[in-house]
Amino acid sequence: MINLIIEDRHGARQPVEIPEGINLSLMEVLKASEYDVLATCGGMALCATCHVQVLGGPEQYFHATDNELDMLDTLPNADEHSRLACQMRVTEEMDGLVVRLK
Repeated sequence: MINLIIEDRHGARQPVEIPEGINLSLMEVLKASEYDVLATCGGMALCATCHVQVLGGPEQYFHATDNELDMLDTLPNADEHSRLACQMRVTEEMDGLVVRLK
């Protein structure tokens, strides 16, 4: 199992367990777990409605890709730990990740 901690917009944290080998993005996992994520563009990195902030976990997940940075630069509340959940593939290396919904 891949264990994540999700902090909602009210500051409440909940663990989420994801089976290994699942081929989903973090955005898809959040929607399936009934978090309020619009994901208007369906995972194309075009809307930033799946904006999250990485609070802890493996180092490689703290850094947005160039495609994400183009969209994140349009947001007033983005910072160096901002990511688009639609661009984060859930893998075993993600175990222990802590993210906050923005």
